[in-house]
Order: sequence, then structure tokens, then C-alpha cells
Amino acid sequence: MKKKFIVLGILFAVFSLAEVNAQVLSDKAMGALGKGVSGFTFSDADAAALAKESIAEMDANNPVAGPADGYTLRLNRLFGKHTSTEGVTLNYKVYLVKDINAFACADGSVRVFAGLMDIMDDNELLAVIGHEIGHVVNHDTRDAIKAAYRKEALLDAASSQSGKIETMTKSQLGQLGSAMIDSKHSRKQESEADLFSYNFMKKNGYDVNAVESAFRILQNLSEGAEASFMTKMMSSHPDSGKRADEAKKRAVKDGLYKEYVQQKIVNTAPAKTKAKAAVKKTAKKK
Repeated sequence: MKKKFIVLGILFAVFSLAEVNAQVLSDKAMGALGKGVSGFTFSDADAAALAKESIAEMDANNPVAGPADGYTLRLNRLFGKHTSTEGVTLNYKVYLVKDINAFACADGSVRVFAGLMDIMDDNELLAVIGHEIGHVVNHDTRDAIKAAYRKEALLDAASSQSGKIETMTKSQLGQLGSAMIDSKHSRKQESEADLFSYNFMKKNGYDVNAVESAFRILQNLSEGAEASFMTKMMSSHPDSGKRADEAKKRAVKDGLYKEYVQQKIVNTAPAKTKAKAAVKKTAKKK
């Protein structure tokens, strides 16, 4: 069975190398999106609750790096100090898959794919995940899950009248995940998340030039991607080259620009040193 990832972030929306098949809604499902549904209020708490259920399902069905894994150790080293940002509590895990991707959910869950960690150094990774955190802080992930919820007609007449989110089955969570995969942030939301990433780097004393560098890496990857796939993805997102240019302009304006040189990438756990066997001393005979 092909695994479906609930991806709300920039990397999947624009640069993921894995093709995703969007689900087509039935006439009956579309019919559920009536006037009563359009007026339904969807709070941050609702979005977080749905995201928490969805991410739990994902974690249970995908290879999550263990606590002693080199990828986990590296991610914790970088983001252990960033478990809370602007009132949002964050949690991080690594999926041991080759896809070049990362995403964040409305409940503060951040998931990073090993493929991304293989091609970006610490500063570049901080920049990319800083962008994902920006989507959470700016409520973009709330808006995305709400749109996905409505698209899959999970918000039926009963729930719209009661004003409450109904309990979802695993099948419905799968529907929600598929719709969320197909969701896209607006250009404005992406630009604001880019700015959040730059300010996140600057505020915490990281090299802001890594923001441009990360986008240049993704630009090079996108140029080798399937044209039709990239055209579809780029239709609602600014391309990585322009985003890299914007990041460079910010650094130049702040007097911080310097051509970035990628540092060594290490995703392996430190080698364990074997304890030396105790040497038994014997008394010399006189």
C-alpha cells in the first residue's frame, strides 16, 4: 500500500520528488458542502485536535527514527532549544525515508524526512524547518486542515449545525490526510513563512545566509524534476530561485550578507568507545 503523507509545508508543495495522486470527490460528498457548512467556525483547538489524530496515524505507519538514531540526535541537537515558539509548543521526529521533505501540523508536530537531512547542513536545516514553524505560528496550518476537512465533506450537516467537530474513523482520517496532501498555501502565506524563517535565524544568532543557500539547493533539485509535476506545483507557489533572491536581499539590507559555504553533514550517531578492561596488578616478589 502506498503511504500517504500529510504534508503542509513548502518542500512537498513545491519540491517533493514523490508524485501524489489526488482523490476525486463524489457528487454526494461535494453536496455536503452546503450553506450551513460554509458558516462553520473552525478554531485553533479544532485544527490541533484533528492534526494530532492524523499525525499519530502517520507516526504509527511510517519508519520513525529511534531516540538513539543519528538523525534523531542531530535534530534534537538543533531544535531541542526550540520546543516552544511564540506560544506554540513544538515536537519533532524524523521519518527514515529518502524523500526530500519536511512539514508541520496545526498541533505543533514537525516531521523531517531523512532525505532532506542528507542534503542540508545544520544552518540550512534550521532555515527550512524555521519556515515550517512559520506556517504553524501564522495559522496557515489551521487554514489548510480546515480546507482539507471541508474538501473531503467530513464537515457534514450535523456537525455544522452542532458547531462541533465529529469523532473521525481511521478511514476518515485517511481521507483527511489525502486532502491535506493536496492542499496548497497561498503565495502570501509562503512569503510570510519565508520572512518568519529569516527572522527566526537572525533572532537566534544563526547564519541568515543559509536561508538563501537552502533555496538554491531546492532550486537545483527542482530543475531536474519532471516538468509537468513541477508546473502543477509551481502554479500556486513562488519558485525557489526567487525566494533565494529575496533572502539574499534581506541579508544585504541588514549588512549580513556573505556567500554561504555548506558545512559538513553528519547524520550518524557518535561511535561508542569501548571501556578498557581493568588491568590486575600483581605484587612483585622480593
